[in-house]
Amino acid sequence: LENLTKEEIDDGENIYLKHLSYKGAKYRYKEITNEIEERIELELQTIAKSGYPGYFLIVQDFVAQAKKMNVAVGPGRGSAAGSIIAYCTGITNIDPLKYELLFERFLNPERVSLPDIDIDFDDDGRGRIIDWVVNKYGKENVAQIITYGSMAAKSAIRDTARVLNLPLHEADRIAKLVPDFTSLKKIFSWDDKKLKKNIKSDQLADAKALIELAEGDDLLAETINQARKLEGSIRNVGTHACGVIITPEPLIDLIPIANAKDSELLVTQFDNDVVEKAGLLKMDFLGLRNLTIIKDCVKILKALRNVELDID
Repeated sequence: LENLTKEEIDDGENIYLKHLSYKGAKYRYKEITNEIEERIELELQTIAKSGYPGYFLIVQDFVAQAKKMNVAVGPGRGSAAGSIIAYCTGITNIDPLKYELLFERFLNPERVSLPDIDIDFDDDGRGRIIDWVVNKYGKENVAQIITYGSMAAKSAIRDTARVLNLPLHEADRIAKLVPDFTSLKKIFSWDDKKLKKNIKSDQLADAKALIELAEGDDLLAETINQARKLEGSIRNVGTHACGVIITPEPLIDLIPIANAKDSELLVTQFDNDVVEKAGLLKMDFLGLRNLTIIKDCVKILKALRNVELDID
């Protein structure tokens, strides 16, 4: 593999995805009609042009593995259910031809950003699948995605008040003057006309009181004015609920990374949008409690009534 050119690898991915698609089509449809073949070929061409076959191959790989490991997998979520390639390769379980679903909603030549294929796993099995992916692709090639929490207006006031030793009851009082769904930046940039237009009438007096307090020369005014500067700053970091990055070479050679606080996995220092703009492959592993409930119901039916229920 190390001696292959990128063109040869891309060509190999296209050929292998085509092979899996037609193999799956024979299983799904028994007879491959002209309509089915035309749809498969159209989708394969679009996927190849977008450089997406590797993504499909990896997703179908871990979905197939989940089923082998008896992890419940959802039938398909969002626009990916419109793909016959996803259906034939076992990624989704909904026939797009039967339900007249459009592939173009998922992927088309005009689409600027590549779409995600969101995969639901039962919430008990999600971790097992991620462990399998780490084991297969290498710990240094798999990472979760960081999230950045920023200071909103009220938290900026409360944090500033704590540092400036403003009493807690005073901090609460001025934080509660901030109208809902707005920011300090907006409040202090609007004139009277815009304040009346954008703020609910019952909160208008509070907004004006806040502006008046900020014009003083005491600790209250300093707290509000320092909070205005801090608003929007990064306050804390977390981990994206479902996004996982998989790369063909060690992540440390591609992007800045860090250790996650609550997991042994690496975590990117780029957040979701930047990771995608950097051209990295993002997978969505969603843990769904509903699938666990369904799976448990099937087990209970088997145990109590000896009924074998096929959810599909």
